[in-house]
Amino acid sequence: MILYPAIDIRGGRAVRLLQGDYERETAYDADPVDAARRWADEGAQFLHVVDLDGAKAGEAQNLDNIRRIAAAVDCPIQVGGGLRDADAVAAVLNAGAARVVIGTAALRDPEFLDQALAEHGDRVVVSVDARGGRVALSGWTERTGRDVADTVAQLEEQGVTRFLCTEIDVDGTMKGPALEELTRIASSTSAPIIASGGVGDISDLQALAEQAESRVNLEGVIVGRALYEQRFTVAEAIKALR
Repeated sequence: MILYPAIDIRGGRAVRLLQGDYERETAYDADPVDAARRWADEGAQFLHVVDLDGAKAGEAQNLDNIRRIAAAVDCPIQVGGGLRDADAVAAVLNAGAARVVIGTAALRDPEFLDQALAEHGDRVVVSVDARGGRVALSGWTERTGRDVADTVAQLEEQGVTRFLCTEIDVDGTMKGPALEELTRIASSTSAPIIASGGVGDISDLQALAEQAESRVNLEGVIVGRALYEQRFTVAEAIKALR
């Protein structure tokens, strides 16, 4: 499995939210580039960057920071947050992202998703995030009645080749990933799955790695708060996942 250290940007800073709540924010780095360099210097193979301002506004807000991060590190980055039209996707890729992560728009606008997949192929990751097994949209602020596993299966039929799945209720809690739900989602598709949410210590990473042995499409895991709070290093995480 691949470790994806997370850099969530809000108000120009690297922050983490608890369970997707914008009112429960912890700021870690005044400049997100500092976080990017730190994770890259520790051996990160890929970085996960989220424009939280963009996710809430519905359009990219941190293109300059994305450019700066891409220029500062040698490892590739994937970027999500507020990417809801073709111009926004192109702008983020032109800013240096190796992949874009599309969430709300992928579910609300099938024609836009078709266009993004046709133009950018496997550089498009679709984020399907959930509370209690049901899809959440608009920066996790809007709940729907759509089952996550069923939605992933439908999107794979549409041509999506990689998914990012977050169980919001454990995100930022460091109380462990939602392994049972993650297995259910991964079983609904043959496409690679990047897991996100809940990792708090090395044992959580080891549990995910064990899951990946039987569910080979578990490709990676995004880790944020546990790295910022020095529960383990990037190197230790990579070793656990191997």
